[in-house]
Amino acid sequence: MIGNLPRSRLFWAVSSGHMVNDIFMSMGPVLLAFMSVYILPISHTQIGLAVGLSQLMGALSQPLFGWLADRNGGRWLGAGGVAWTGSLLLLALFAAQQTGQFWLMVIPFAAMALGSGAFHPVGAMYASESDPHHAARDTSIFFFMGQSGLALGPALVGALLNSTLMQNNVLANNGLNLPFPSLGFIQGSISPVYFIGLLLVPVSIFMVLALPSGHTHRQARSQATTSAAQTARRGRVAYKPILLLIVLVTLRSLAQPGSVAFIPVLFQQKGWNAAQYGLISSSFWLASGLAGIYIGSLADRFQRRYVIAITLVLSGPAFFLLPGMDGLLAFAFAIAAGGLSGATHSLIVVLGQELLPLGKAMASGIALGFIFATGAIGTLVIGNLSDVLGVETAFHLVAVSIVVAGVLAFGLPAGRRVPAPVAPQPATS
Repeated sequence: MIGNLPRSRLFWAVSSGHMVNDIFMSMGPVLLAFMSVYILPISHTQIGLAVGLSQLMGALSQPLFGWLADRNGGRWLGAGGVAWTGSLLLLALFAAQQTGQFWLMVIPFAAMALGSGAFHPVGAMYASESDPHHAARDTSIFFFMGQSGLALGPALVGALLNSTLMQNNVLANNGLNLPFPSLGFIQGSISPVYFIGLLLVPVSIFMVLALPSGHTHRQARSQATTSAAQTARRGRVAYKPILLLIVLVTLRSLAQPGSVAFIPVLFQQKGWNAAQYGLISSSFWLASGLAGIYIGSLADRFQRRYVIAITLVLSGPAFFLLPGMDGLLAFAFAIAAGGLSGATHSLIVVLGQELLPLGKAMASGIALGFIFATGAIGTLVIGNLSDVLGVETAFHLVAVSIVVAGVLAFGLPAGRRVPAPVAPQPATS
């Protein structure tokens, strides 16, 4: 297996950047849930607003950054994007800790997604082009590195936050009979999170050194751009399947990624500590990445629409029952919900490439941008529903929406299947 891994320095530069970028992007919901109790009062609607604005800003900026990357190669967009994502998140934490004002915190929190929007078109482009003979393999590993970052971020930050509470609790109960024995425990601390920023330095430098210059990139892309334009002129747009896919993605995005911001909130209300609800959020993301590899292989053997439909329908009961679970069962249902709903991510992107007769980079950008944008809107909707109806009821509605999305998937085009390899026949005399 190790011998089959990519050997390109360019590939590992953008893949490591993907992991670090997504570590910072996925820490946000856990941090917001923690701060709402220990730093400053934040409602569910405000959590949804902060996460939703961030997701929306990242989604809407991707086409512009993709256009720029096509022109100049994206060396500084990619490396600078990762550095921007982490730095703005840390700035948001500093603003919350120093001012106690939600609106001063939410501006850098939302703006950090511009870095993610700048990085993703660059990373996806070079992941597939670093080794043209293994483009599909390399792209799948690139996305898995991102999913690994999404899984690692909540667990890492949850453990750091929980360690501060444990230390403060020791100070608060040290038997000294201080006049304010519980002050440290009530306030909490996000200071250790700043040390995660050290990850930004080596990864950003690695990307600057590995990504090609603008001149080198323009020479390599000139012929490919001409070919893509010719393909676009020959292609025909299938409007009905595209409209169906738009409705499906909109409904699916309430669950994935819309609901992810409220998994920490859901289990915080059950009395879980930051390390525990950070870990269950990580389990959700990791299941999504691992299941995507397996489900993707199934889609090469069976009709893609059936694979999408069945996985989305099966994820509905997991989302519906998740709010009522605790302990190990909660982890089991979170893994099922994340794996079954998230596994369709790459399939939807591939289907978008087939339905849109454009260059693959542009089609991928449109598909990814729409997924993230509708996920951002879903986060806003779920935040408001959680304040009005409760978090559990919001998850029940998410379950219904993703089942409807699964049913709609049966009406999608069958999708191209990869033919099985034919064994060579022995020569006859």
